[in-house]
Amino acid sequence: MKTNKFMAIYQDLSGKIKSGELQRNSTIPSEHELAEIYGTSRETIRKALTLLAQNGFIQKIKGKGSIVLDVEKLNFPVSGLVSFKELAQNLGKPSRTTVHKFGLLQPDRFLMSQLQAGSKDEIWEVIRSREIDGEKIILDKDYFLKKSVPLLTKEIAENSIYEYLEKTLHLKISFAKKEIVVEDCTEEDKLYLDLENFQHIVVVRNYVYLDDATLFEYTESRHRLDKFRFVDFARRGH
Repeated sequence: MKTNKFMAIYQDLSGKIKSGELQRNSTIPSEHELAEIYGTSRETIRKALTLLAQNGFIQKIKGKGSIVLDVEKLNFPVSGLVSFKELAQNLGKPSRTTVHKFGLLQPDRFLMSQLQAGSKDEIWEVIRSREIDGEKIILDKDYFLKKSVPLLTKEIAENSIYEYLEKTLHLKISFAKKEIVVEDCTEEDKLYLDLENFQHIVVVRNYVYLDDATLFEYTESRHRLDKFRFVDFARRGH
């Protein structure tokens, strides 16, 4: 019964934070006050607050209490391999993908290096802006080796390339190496994104491998600075 109680309190408080009833940077009531409000023990309140902290809703600060964090930022999983379609579904916000460039190209030196490709290898280039809640805040630049992905269309790129690769081509996408850096915005960023005068952008570079350790995709995912929180779950080893 206690478990149900602390989960109900967690859901109520997280809902108030999401709606703005509990505003960012404000202090939520103390454990004692919350115990009286919800008619329960401080132990149950403590469990609910711990869950709020673990999920990025509050930060417990000694001597100050629990501070509401900015939840307008979208959680972007660092360790997982998640498609934009899956991310948008998890966020539960209206989204749209616009394909700006699509086609086959011969790799230049940079792409040959990134994809370990030869000069005669053909590469699919897909450049897409991602709109969430009416704002274009991600620019995805995807490059796939044609020898791994023989066929690709603009229509597939407008929907979900990963869904097509896994369900139609039956490719087994296994793991990726990721690099995250902050760079100056490019003219391309300014052309395709709603940058709101930001001069820098967060760039996530993905080198994606199949289950036989074949590198088949290189991606630059360029995110507007103020909109994302990059999250991971880490456990200390002993």
